[in-house]
Amino acid sequence: MRTPVWKKILRNPLGAIGLVFILIVFLISLFAYQIMPDNSNNANQMHISIASERPGFEVEILKLPIANSSTSKQSFFSGNEIEYNEIPISEWQLKTNFLGYKVYGASKEDPWQIIKFSELDFQFDPEIHIVRREFFLGTDKYGRDLLSRLILGARLSFSVGFISVLISLLIGIPLGAIAAYYGGWVDKLIMWFINVIWSIPTLLMVIAISLALGKGFWQVFVAVGFTMWVEVARVVRGQVMSIKEKEYVQAAKVIGLRDWKIIFKHILPNAIAPVIVISAANFAAAILIESGLSFLGIGAQPPMPSWGGMIKDHYAYLIVDKAYLALAPGMAIMFLVLAFMMLGNALRDALDVRSV
Repeated sequence: MRTPVWKKILRNPLGAIGLVFILIVFLISLFAYQIMPDNSNNANQMHISIASERPGFEVEILKLPIANSSTSKQSFFSGNEIEYNEIPISEWQLKTNFLGYKVYGASKEDPWQIIKFSELDFQFDPEIHIVRREFFLGTDKYGRDLLSRLILGARLSFSVGFISVLISLLIGIPLGAIAAYYGGWVDKLIMWFINVIWSIPTLLMVIAISLALGKGFWQVFVAVGFTMWVEVARVVRGQVMSIKEKEYVQAAKVIGLRDWKIIFKHILPNAIAPVIVISAANFAAAILIESGLSFLGIGAQPPMPSWGGMIKDHYAYLIVDKAYLALAPGMAIMFLVLAFMMLGNALRDALDVRSV
């Protein structure tokens, strides 16, 4: 009796660690806006006066409602619209008719800022409008919460990886299967096209597609996906060429089954194992490519958080005492890619027909 694939993966220590890490990061990214300290849209609440503060930094925030802002419920996918003008403060005094405060970073000689309650269109409550906030990983150079943007960056990485791999499978599997099944001039034509695409450096093709389609979130999906289908097509072609000579395929032809039914119901299900393995590797490659595009400025555009974009914003800090601003997203990329590679190796061993 054969051991189920998932049990084989769990028996592989590195594969199990990779799978658990991927699941944890996926769940964190899925429920990002429910667990992020800054649940505003794109975690883009800026506080320039507290830019580049250390991990564990705490400060009091004065929250003043923005006029005409709609108090809508939090969106699962896009978070909250910014409803408050947040001002980091170092000191404050509450009087009968006014509130006095000093902006964080102001010197002792700077005058106090005054807010008269008679001029406000809301009832001021210090327990609601003055809160103490902790930034667990500190703030970036714009004063945004680094932890929140790291979490939201994971969602972008998973989205790009999933959609890109899906696009590569939708293109690569049919082309590879058709080329191998029919052979002849069909195979030569498809293989010529595959070899042409294969000869172009991946990053250059991604950059060219991105520039042609424009900068943006969805363009990254298309650009990365259209560069990964070649390897899928080659693997599928090799598998189908060996399987199509099997007796059950010949029997299906004899009884008059249509070609598409033979390919998709009898051949491809038996050729899917190596495709699963290569998809795990392509998922990791998609994350790296997206990070590279964002670092170059042609991937996801600000204010959308991307790990590559975060490295681009803070790589100059590597030579000062705030190197963690660039190292944190870099480590996130490294660990997630490593987890997918470990899972891919475990899948390769688990799906090996020679394994027990």
